[in-house]
Amino acid sequence: MNRVSDIRFALSPALIAAWLLVAVLHLPLLANGNSMDTRLHNAAAADDVAAIHRLLSSGANIDARDESGATALLVATHGDKVNAARALIEAGADVNAKDDIQDSPYLYSGARGHLEILKLTLTHGADLASVNRYGGTALIPASERGHVETVDTLIKAGINLDHVNRLGWTALLEAIILSDGGPRHLRIVELLINAGANVNIADHEGVTPLQHARGRSYDKIAALLEKAGAK
Repeated sequence: MNRVSDIRFALSPALIAAWLLVAVLHLPLLANGNSMDTRLHNAAAADDVAAIHRLLSSGANIDARDESGATALLVATHGDKVNAARALIEAGADVNAKDDIQDSPYLYSGARGHLEILKLTLTHGADLASVNRYGGTALIPASERGHVETVDTLIKAGINLDHVNRLGWTALLEAIILSDGGPRHLRIVELLINAGANVNIADHEGVTPLQHARGRSYDKIAALLEKAGAK
């Protein structure tokens, strides 16, 4: 059989019909699965606890992913939908499940200062050592963004204070380099120092937290660092 004959055989009407039949038979199953998963994500976005319970009772996959790789719990976390998040977490949703850009409910709630959801994740298995797409723990973006209560909560949970992300920055460095030096970041620097953060870990260029603070004229932060023995 030559090449032309092979192609004609591969595309024979009988074979095409068989493929179409298989596809048609599987369409209802695929549609039902996708519909169920989509409804759970939509219920989470709407903070609709009754719908969440109903869908889970009907067999919805609690950790199913949407097109971005997000679970319903991560969708609830994005919108700070506390009731939906609580319902999902108490039903067993994975608080460490990451989407396509490496966000998880735990990491995202920490970074965004969604404190109630963060506390729920911490009491349901949050991995304090997990990192985001920048290689940073939840403490680092929380410190950068000035989420004082979040930083305090993570410190009390026992997170690593001196973790260094891929940019070469600790939480202390980000609280200085990416801040405005105002009251919230001053308090965060104080919390980190009081908790035992190493005040002399420099960035990849060898610049210390104290040098960064002085270079930005953040005098109050510099004073805290000097008192703690920073160089």
